[in-house]
Amino acid sequence: MRSLIDIKDFTTEELDSLIATAKDIIANPEKYSDACRGKKLATLFFEPSTRTRLSFEAAMLELGGSVIGFSEASSSSAAKGESVADTAKMISCYADIMAMRHPKEGAPFVASLSATIPVINAGDGGHCHPTQTLADLLTISMEKGRLDNLTVGFCGDLKYGRTVHSLISALSRSKGIKLVLISPEELKIPSFVRYETIEKYGMDYEETASLEEALPKLDILYMTRIQRERFSDTYQYERLKDSYILTEEKMALAKEDTSVLHPLPRVNEISVKVDNDKRACYFKQALYGKYMRMALILKLLEEAKTPKIAPDFSGEEYIHERIECKNPRCISATEQELPKIFKITDPAANICRCVFCEEKSNYKV
Repeated sequence: MRSLIDIKDFTTEELDSLIATAKDIIANPEKYSDACRGKKLATLFFEPSTRTRLSFEAAMLELGGSVIGFSEASSSSAAKGESVADTAKMISCYADIMAMRHPKEGAPFVASLSATIPVINAGDGGHCHPTQTLADLLTISMEKGRLDNLTVGFCGDLKYGRTVHSLISALSRSKGIKLVLISPEELKIPSFVRYETIEKYGMDYEETASLEEALPKLDILYMTRIQRERFSDTYQYERLKDSYILTEEKMALAKEDTSVLHPLPRVNEISVKVDNDKRACYFKQALYGKYMRMALILKLLEEAKTPKIAPDFSGEEYIHERIECKNPRCISATEQELPKIFKITDPAANICRCVFCEEKSNYKV
């Protein structure tokens, strides 16, 4: 039995297979209309969502299955103090697969450790959003006919944008990818993404604050929202929220076949007038997300028939109970009973990372 917590959980071949299945679902929907009859998906959304939650629900219903769950933390036992682990054990009694969105980074991973059914990470804080990445990959494949030899611009909130981090990780496996990272100084890509993905895999990249200068180079423009919910400083949010607005005038600078993606919801970073541009792909992207989630549900339910393999934290590369995670958004900051486990990622530099949220820390040999 497997779960999907991070896009890195799947091999390149598995991602290609999911894309192929999604394309077959698009071409032959009737073939899959009863594929999940008798199966139940539980949607556990501790954080607001429209597209992701409804996309999962539509995906399961179109596969012939049914859906249970909740759309806000206040309507769950989390409001009474129930732990993520206990919630996962309880939901495992009622459903065959679950999708969880949670504001705390690492929460779906914690759920997967206790659940006896597959867990899908539907977004955990600013950490990961792997199913959005699946939607992004299918969109790029459908629009460009390939996933390699592309110049991809990411614009806006690159610091807290979990969709950005996940897509860069997925694209690191493709050949000939060049990244153009467009953001204000305060929202630049985090060092761990730069060092441990972009530079580790030798991806060509540049950083700039100018959308106008970047646009003529791009095959893909991935716009993002400046996320109010990720800021503890309201003044900083107000100062940065309108850093980039894509207009018809700016689109005139882009190539004729540039594809514009956005994980949605947008606020005002893309003018509604751009919606009529044939290069605007963000609503198609939302539709493609449904098909990729259908393919994912099928894959995980099929693999649910195999025994669950629990992660082994006993090796020498793990440090137990010696380091406190300093990330206030980590699930371990809320659920104090969780063990303190860090994985050594760079022994030469004495660097390790929390297994729940991947926050970097230093350790002494």
